[in-house]
Amino acid sequence: MNIDILTLFPEMFASPFDSSIIKRARDKNIVQINTYNIRGFSRNKHHTVDDTPFGGGVGMVMHAEPVFEAVEKLKNSNESKSRIILMCPQGMTFTQGYAKELAQEERLIFICGHYEGIDDRVREHLVTDEISVGDFVLTGGEIPVMVLVDAVVRLIPGVLGDKASAEEDSFYNGLLEYPHYTRPRNYKGCEVPEILLSGHHENIRKWRLRQSLLRTLAGRPDLFKEKLLTAEEKKLLKEIHADLAEILNT
Repeated sequence: MNIDILTLFPEMFASPFDSSIIKRARDKNIVQINTYNIRGFSRNKHHTVDDTPFGGGVGMVMHAEPVFEAVEKLKNSNESKSRIILMCPQGMTFTQGYAKELAQEERLIFICGHYEGIDDRVREHLVTDEISVGDFVLTGGEIPVMVLVDAVVRLIPGVLGDKASAEEDSFYNGLLEYPHYTRPRNYKGCEVPEILLSGHHENIRKWRLRQSLLRTLAGRPDLFKEKLLTAEEKKLLKEIHADLAEILNT
């Protein structure tokens, strides 16, 4: 995958993308990540990229022209079909499902807004995707892009050592992940659940699935609205509800 990032602050991406899993993916040439300073595409002599908004108001708005120029140059330099993504509040909320979809692409171009935002002609006529990472305000689009790149890159085949590592993550199958434990078996009187030490793989699998359902029911019950439950999950969930009803009645 090729990932191009248009930003006013390319230096912000150096540390996150030169560490851990993303660094290894880049070293293996599984993914190429390039950052471009939008100021470099400004045609005025001072390389300014913003101005006061038409109609008045506080703050500054980023020009459409340098963003269009940058995207066109990037598209002309590579024949791969590009998803052009703008981070903005009115965009679709980013989810694991969205990450899976983007991980299938050959090329992603991210646009990071700043100040009061970008001239809306960029959103109307240039981008293919508008994405939000949540209902809160950040200084610019750089940190949300880091979040998206991390979530997407780890799903590309070959990035994680074991495919199952991604498939067992929270949200991958629409549920929260089950709890994990490692040595020591007993820490300050807190014991690891006995079933995990049994060596019975099928019982462990069922326990983990039940725990995943329990955690989702307790912490994110809204996820069940979108989750298509398997027959086994329905059965376990019914048992969990029966157990909870019994506890409440005692």
